[in-house]
Amino acid sequence: MKSIITDNDDALVVRNCMPHNHKLSLLKDIYVEVGTKEDWDKFKDLHYKGDELPVGPRIWRVMLNEQSIGVVVMAVPKTLLSGRNELFKHLRPNVNGKDNKLINQYRLRWINANVFVNSRTVLDTMYRGAGIAKRALNIAMRMSGKPIVEFQSSMSKFNRFAEHAGIVFSPPRRASNYERGLVFFNRWFDCAPQDFASVKEELDAMPTFVRNKCIQAMRDFYYQYSSLEKSGNNRMNGTKRVEGLTDDKLIKNLQQLVFASPLYGFYKNPDATFIMPGEVRAETHLPARISILSFDNQPIDAPLDMEKLHVPHCKTT
Repeated sequence: MKSIITDNDDALVVRNCMPHNHKLSLLKDIYVEVGTKEDWDKFKDLHYKGDELPVGPRIWRVMLNEQSIGVVVMAVPKTLLSGRNELFKHLRPNVNGKDNKLINQYRLRWINANVFVNSRTVLDTMYRGAGIAKRALNIAMRMSGKPIVEFQSSMSKFNRFAEHAGIVFSPPRRASNYERGLVFFNRWFDCAPQDFASVKEELDAMPTFVRNKCIQAMRDFYYQYSSLEKSGNNRMNGTKRVEGLTDDKLIKNLQQLVFASPLYGFYKNPDATFIMPGEVRAETHLPARISILSFDNQPIDAPLDMEKLHVPHCKTT
């Protein structure tokens, strides 16, 4: 069945109304396997955080036959995360003031042993909208071998592919620096503060003295309220790293600090088990290459059906 969207002298646009359960014919030729940083480099320009990778990246690539069409990046989880504290109350630090150094160290070792965070999921623009991303993400999370895969994303409030992949999200909430950030931006800029191009244009148009003073105020505000700059390896840098940020990077970081309100979610991997700190994780029973159609063989919270698991082979030319 067809419906005509546009029919005039310039163009004829026809939409083919496919059955609800229709699947892209290419799905049978798409699979997930372990990738490398070179796979990330192919797609990093399609991601808004493409200028850097998180700590301890592990990469899976999405392949169409022998062509890479996407990438999934996992990484080491953050030490502290409010969303995690909300959903995993037993991991919340210093409950009733009873924590000590031993408890804090053991908690972090347990998190490192059992948790990954999905930091990047990128798909070639030619293959979006066909259900590839949700299938590839689910398969990659299963192949990660970690029983918990965390997920933080602002876009998940609008694009539900992660939810369809099995991610369970906490309720959304506004960024903690939103109100004070608006006050700061309104003090220095007339444009909409979330518009990068307008902020940059207005900053460049300022007289040199005012511009320098504004940039320093931006650095001071960002460092004061950014927990990222005072944790992990950055905690030893003081203000050195912030002082070295380019104007563009400073604006982006400041906008991220003020306006980002990522949803926190997690996937409980049914194909992995928890281990205690110090234990060696058993090798995964899953094959090194898995068709994304394997996603459809069972519920998202059930182990992969090994009887139906389709493992594609390399095609030779």
